[in-house]
Amino acid sequence: RKKLKSTSKYIYQTLFLNGENSDIKICALGEEWNLHKIYLCQSGYFSSMFSGSWKESSMNVVELEIPDQNIDVEALQVAFGSLYRDDVLINPSRVVALLAAACMLQLDGLIQQCGETMKETITAQTVCGYYNSAGTYGLDSVKKKCLEWLLNNLMTHQSVGLFKELSINLMKQLISSSNLFVLQVEMDVYTALKKWMFLQLVPSWNGSFKQVLTEADAWFAERRREFGGDVAFLESAQGNAFLPVFAHLRLQYIISDLASARIVERDALLPSEWLSSVYKQQWFAMLRTEQDNDIGPQEINKEELEGNSMRCGRKLAKDGDYCWRWTGFNFGLDLLVTYTNRYIIFKRNTLNQPCSGSVSLQPRRSIAFRLRLASFDCSGKMICSRTTGYQILTLEKDQEQIVMNLDSRLLTFPLYICCNFLYTSPEKRADS
Repeated sequence: RKKLKSTSKYIYQTLFLNGENSDIKICALGEEWNLHKIYLCQSGYFSSMFSGSWKESSMNVVELEIPDQNIDVEALQVAFGSLYRDDVLINPSRVVALLAAACMLQLDGLIQQCGETMKETITAQTVCGYYNSAGTYGLDSVKKKCLEWLLNNLMTHQSVGLFKELSINLMKQLISSSNLFVLQVEMDVYTALKKWMFLQLVPSWNGSFKQVLTEADAWFAERRREFGGDVAFLESAQGNAFLPVFAHLRLQYIISDLASARIVERDALLPSEWLSSVYKQQWFAMLRTEQDNDIGPQEINKEELEGNSMRCGRKLAKDGDYCWRWTGFNFGLDLLVTYTNRYIIFKRNTLNQPCSGSVSLQPRRSIAFRLRLASFDCSGKMICSRTTGYQILTLEKDQEQIVMNLDSRLLTFPLYICCNFLYTSPEKRADS
């Protein structure tokens, strides 16, 4: 037996596609639609048009002006059609155009459906377009979701296309955030910004992402020769717009490594006074740790943690045993981190294993930290996550402490571990 056509399908086919018994013609972008006022009045746009004293309320043919360049004929076809059917299948590649049409026609249900589609299809290729469109059309929840995706994936989903699309204001938000998943250390954030700035300044460059750093170094070296070594690139006319982004680098965790400090000095991107200020700050912090009995943070200062903590991370490709170290600035703490049997353990390293620098040998040292774990699918969508929240941990010499016990049911590998550390007392910071 043939299945009877549903009422919804009949209405869509007969009234919308065939235009039977139409009482109004809508013209836009060179196309015409034979439609029905009673259906169009579901739209706030047309409901207002057909009520009151507007001239269109008595017209049989209405010519629509389309001020939004995102709207095309295909988007209008789907938007008009949505008034005649129960559900609409939205192609992610068309969602921005459809959202624009839905917003113009004031179709709240369709706007919401576009927003849900965008949230479900955020990738490295769509995230910037979605973020910008969400800002234009007032979808705050989509904008928030895109920002979360970028904070989680910026350091692991880098590409030429993504870096060209990331605006200065958006990159500033990302780099300033304590929620940025940093892999491995702050120096990697600096390197990412250098690549990004090069691609912003030379958008015509189209090589592979593996070549970007070499090309960027060569390009900035040429600029140094032009300036004669007297002006930092960010102080030049070309670089000045990027100053607010680089200002959010946590330089105290870059200059603690000799190789990294040399690269930053060689690049001459940053104003010299930025670096001299940080060198001074860290020298005084070391003296206070060694000579003034600064044993580290004693209480949670969320503002200080979010603005000044060391951001570092690690990727665990598969389940197993792992051990690595996060030294911070060596005078503060040499921390061994172990992942084994679903436990994450912090150990203060002072005597049992070789450690460089002037690691404090005070009997007890405290750190403020937040540990986060997350796993993602291939598109960067979060599958699961865990966090310790902000905590204070006090360790004696070579003491170890379990900081997280993981439920295997919540874990999917690869697993990303990110930590924020603060190991000097905020009130004793050199810049306070």
